[in-house]
Amino acid sequence: MRPYFPGIPDEKFKRGQIPMTKQEIRLMVLAKAQIGPKDIIIDIGAGTGSLSVEAALQATGGQVFAIEREQEGIDLIAANAVQFGVGNLSVIHGSAPAALSGLPPVDVILVGGSGGYLTEIIQYADPLLKTGGRMVITAVTVETLHKALTIVDSMPEYQCEASGLQVTRVRRVAAHHMFQALNPVYIISCSKGAQHDR
Repeated sequence: MRPYFPGIPDEKFKRGQIPMTKQEIRLMVLAKAQIGPKDIIIDIGAGTGSLSVEAALQATGGQVFAIEREQEGIDLIAANAVQFGVGNLSVIHGSAPAALSGLPPVDVILVGGSGGYLTEIIQYADPLLKTGGRMVITAVTVETLHKALTIVDSMPEYQCEASGLQVTRVRRVAAHHMFQALNPVYIISCSKGAQHDR
């Protein structure tokens, strides 16, 4: 198998009709998550599993729990895990926060889809996140960004920052090159208490 480099090209993943975190956004989320080789990670709203797979490739001595409510997503995550040869990725079919029940303490929580239950998800996930752990939330709507900032700003044990990414790709069309803009994505990254001692 080829060496792993962060930011696997989008076309390498099996996709179907489920939304996928694009390569450029994935790179920023992974940078903010600061995943260590033995980390335990939860990916909420895992979609196709692109982030889950990359997290598993970074935490080779750890474990990734990918939570997804759509059956097509579950099938895609499992297929992508096999395709990239990751054996440390467990797929959980269900909706958060209920699907978080029974999971162990974790080092990183990724929130990509909340199904309208962002407040409940963060409240339930907070006790699971170890001191020094990281929570990274992605938002594609203004409402989700506002809600996420409101929630994390009310949690004094977290240090948070937010940024917005607007990626424009350049693609060839006949003899010309055209701009192809991706949807803007906002990333809220938080550290809980003390920094990780890696």
